[in-house]
Amino acid sequence: MSFTASDLDAINRAIALGERRVTFNDRTVEYRDIDELLRARDAIRTELARSESGSRRRIWPMRGTGF
Repeated sequence: MSFTASDLDAINRAIALGERRVTFNDRTVEYRDIDELLRARDAIRTELARSESGSRRRIWPMRGTGF
């Protein structure tokens, strides 16, 4: 499943309010405890970081040989 920044915002809001139930788009997830919620947040952060780093393209300058 791919996550969005709004999913991360929703889970951070739940953590801040001490809630265990989070709604992502059209589905609601109830976590067992705060530790599970924190692990989910970390997983979302990791996936977002991977997708952002994969979309970046590096361009390296070519060095001429003097011609």
